[in-house]
Amino acid sequence: MKMRPIFIFLLLALVFSCSEDGPPGPTGESQLPDPPKEEPPEVAIISDEDLMELTQKETFKYFWNYAEPNSGCARERFHPDNPTYDISTVTTGGTGFGLMAILVGIERNYISREQAVTRLQKMLNFLENADRFHGAWPHWLDGSTGKVKPFSAMDNGGDLVETAFVAQGLITVKEYFKEGSPAEKELATKADALWKGVEWDWYTQDENVLYWHWSPNHNFAINLQLKGYNETLIAYILAAASPDYSIMKEVYTNGWASNGGIKSNKTTYNYPLLVKHPGSETYGGPLFFSHYSFLGLDPIGLKDAYVDYGEVSINHASINYRYAVENPKQFIGYGPDCWGLSASYSRNSDGSLGYSAHSPANDVGVISPTAAISSIPYTPTESLKAMHYFYQHKDKLLGPAGFYDAFSPQYNFWVAEAYLAIDQGPQIIMIENYRTGLLWKLFMQNKEVKAGLTKLGFTYGN
Repeated sequence: MKMRPIFIFLLLALVFSCSEDGPPGPTGESQLPDPPKEEPPEVAIISDEDLMELTQKETFKYFWNYAEPNSGCARERFHPDNPTYDISTVTTGGTGFGLMAILVGIERNYISREQAVTRLQKMLNFLENADRFHGAWPHWLDGSTGKVKPFSAMDNGGDLVETAFVAQGLITVKEYFKEGSPAEKELATKADALWKGVEWDWYTQDENVLYWHWSPNHNFAINLQLKGYNETLIAYILAAASPDYSIMKEVYTNGWASNGGIKSNKTTYNYPLLVKHPGSETYGGPLFFSHYSFLGLDPIGLKDAYVDYGEVSINHASINYRYAVENPKQFIGYGPDCWGLSASYSRNSDGSLGYSAHSPANDVGVISPTAAISSIPYTPTESLKAMHYFYQHKDKLLGPAGFYDAFSPQYNFWVAEAYLAIDQGPQIIMIENYRTGLLWKLFMQNKEVKAGLTKLGFTYGN
């Protein structure tokens, strides 16, 4: 089975097929849900601090214990029941998240600083020698060779959004080690050079918008523009920040912001959405929209000419939570302590493992733990309630690399006993941002990032 992580065109195909306004309709499945299983064994109560620590420590193993063996980078997926499955597929975006997770590992004493430097050297050497396309990495790489692995028929070249996630991680590595030992300074210098080699402006095709893909065989045939609101804001920030391949402000204004068309006047559960979520303009899209760009980029107090991205993110998560509490489809288990819809593994109608960009407009009764956990800076009380629920069901939900990717109380407590890098990474990172602000501080102190934000007319800071 070839699973595909989220792509905007895949997302649109999913969400536009679903009803957007008003309470979502029935799931469309003809079969009745399986009878609920017996209650789980009683689990001792754990403190909030201990629970966050446990979640971070266990999730860290995805990027440390179960990394791709040759490169040290993040594998696209890990299935504990078949650990060698797809073992050589490196996800570049997930690797960017992994770079940041390793910094958390140092701070939390999961690994030594020396161990981290050795692993990071290996990862950066791999990225330096891997296939790049006008400076951009592809979505997938073969960890054994560094060659591109096609993500789809025409997607065998540069992926600007995955590259932006890599660059976000590289910048935090640069900032973390820049005043360290000679080996650490060398690592910082390499990280800095790698992200600065991305030819962001070339991906505009001389237009006032960024394009997602370029292929040496198919050129810009996929023709997917980066327009918000989605997970692609970070690409515009870094494109403006680039010292050698920078974009003009007009690219941001026309591209990401659609000349103001990004704004929304919708309000749900008394929370203004503020921005238009494609296909989900009433309830908001999958929660990863408000996670991926903001692992390093601090949204709290971040404003452009159109919206306050802290308010956008808080309201997005709050609406997602309130939707689960209202539970218009009456799914078993949904409520104040069991919530969170985002892209993840999913349950197909026949009970097999699938993939879906879950949101209130595409709700099939499957909860993605990353959704609530990674929203903890926005909804700390609600996110911790969900984490306690996941922990109370740890006999089913907690595996060798953190909480499993998805589950459904509706269907006999079905669990996707598998992991995806892009779902595990935001959990450890966003918990750390909630606890200490580590990754936000590192990224936001970078001088090029500051210059890029200023160039695009942002104000920021609490």
